[in-house]
Amino acid sequence: MSKHAAIESDELAADRTGRAAAAVERLTRWRDDFPTPGVRFADLTPVFADAEGFRTVVDCLASCGPDADLVAGVDARGFLIGAAVAASLGTGVLAVRKAGKLPPPVISREYELEYGTAALEIPADGIDLAGKRVLLLDDVLATGGTLAAAANLFTQVGAQVIAAAVVLELTFLNGRDRQGDYPLTSIVKV
Repeated sequence: MSKHAAIESDELAADRTGRAAAAVERLTRWRDDFPTPGVRFADLTPVFADAEGFRTVVDCLASCGPDADLVAGVDARGFLIGAAVAASLGTGVLAVRKAGKLPPPVISREYELEYGTAALEIPADGIDLAGKRVLLLDDVLATGGTLAAAANLFTQVGAQVIAAAVVLELTFLNGRDRQGDYPLTSIVKV
């Protein structure tokens, strides 16, 4: 690639990210004391319901893992973006589910939330994940437990998390500190 093409490519990426960030900042709905007192919830539903906002978010997230074999979306809003990004990249998609939502056998990983504990699961059979290059997606990075647990599930089965991306990162909760060696992209940091 020529130096000019690389600069043009960087400019296009910056424009795509800027448009996605503007949509997220404009459309996110914030709710205090939800789901528990003291938590400020970022509701991205209006972003996903807006055709242009959703498209720019999907394009931005897809650019984080163009070489992925599989896109994994974390329960539940990660399913929406995961499916759209997988369709855009021409890959399969895997839903990383909350505990008790998949039939056994499953592989499970517990983690801590900013307001409690939970567990994530993926199927233990029926899908050959060994050697797959996975793009891991979630809507919000808060304390980092959810994304780290999901990444650990894929590592445990022999897959490689090549990148992770989120729509919104709550930087004051330091969730990035809990992530592995994979590149982590956030469209908006608060």
